[in-house]
Amino acid sequence: MDRRIDALDVLRGVAILGTLGTNIWIFTDPGGPPAILSFGGDPGVAETFLRFLSNGKFLGLLTLLFGVGLELQYRSAVRRGLAWPGRYLWRAALLFAEGALHFVLIFEFDVLMGYALTSMIVAYLIGRSERAVTAWMVAAGAVLVALVSLVTLALLTAQAQAGGAAPAAYPDGWLDQVRLRLDNLVVFRAELVLIVPLGIVLFLLGARLLRAGVFEERGARLRGRLMAAGLGLGVPLNLLTSFAGPAWFMVDRYLMAPLVALGLLALVTSIVLGMKGAPGVLRRGLTGVGRTALSCYVFQNLAAGALCYGWGLGLAARFDGLRPWWVPVAWGTICLLFMVLSSLWLRRFERGPLELAWQWAYLAPFRTRAPARR
Repeated sequence: MDRRIDALDVLRGVAILGTLGTNIWIFTDPGGPPAILSFGGDPGVAETFLRFLSNGKFLGLLTLLFGVGLELQYRSAVRRGLAWPGRYLWRAALLFAEGALHFVLIFEFDVLMGYALTSMIVAYLIGRSERAVTAWMVAAGAVLVALVSLVTLALLTAQAQAGGAAPAAYPDGWLDQVRLRLDNLVVFRAELVLIVPLGIVLFLLGARLLRAGVFEERGARLRGRLMAAGLGLGVPLNLLTSFAGPAWFMVDRYLMAPLVALGLLALVTSIVLGMKGAPGVLRRGLTGVGRTALSCYVFQNLAAGALCYGWGLGLAARFDGLRPWWVPVAWGTICLLFMVLSSLWLRRFERGPLELAWQWAYLAPFRTRAPARR
């Protein structure tokens, strides 16, 4: 598929801003990331519902889109007669390095490192037979379900015995936060154990959906089925697990939410394909974020940290009494900011700022020196 798929840019924009919709609850909590890991407390009906709207769904959507991107990279390599995975492994290594910097300097729950590790595995699977790919999907899915079940059982047991652990204090200073991440590297990176098997399933599923024409007019029937499963079945189940209590967080985020993500992918694609005429303001903003997805993902987390943490404006502690209602306002403000900034940036550049730096680093080892002038 040589032409650009317009729906992919919009979907990436939705996924990136939706991911912030999950992360914003971490940034706006005065206890920070340690409060999330405590799995304690009752956030109340309103906050639980607001968290339900984003938790895990857009992570699942972003993961599916990474799989679509990997499939497109594979097609490009085959079309040009290049070895596969070849240079793609260098691409994945750069992504891992960028994720590591993002984790250390900005945000404890970075997903780029997990995507990089997953892509290194899936790169060797993407061109194999349907039977082999199905076997890997089933095996990875079984591992994911087993891990989620074990963690959920442990949380249910801990909840029955102690009622949840008290969250640790989160430091105000930026350097203190960096030190905390490094001192608790294993704890904060434990999510990779779940992200990798989930990623294997969704990467390969995203590649299959692309091949099945889900982003084309001929995929209307497939999109209908995905919406029925993801929105008709997945949303009620996801709503149930969201209100079941903190102990069911893993089921909610890693099993139910990815099902909803399939429905979202089909719904947004159908809307984009059905649009006629020039794109409106909202679509242009989402497309801008989608085309600068890496930059927006990193910088929106940096902006949220500056807005909420003690080394910035410190609004998490100041506005704690207005929770949960000020949180969607903070999310909407950051989303609007990045839709505007990305659109303005793309008027002068073809890629986002981090994408430009990343592309330079990716091509650097393969550049050949120009012949010296006589």
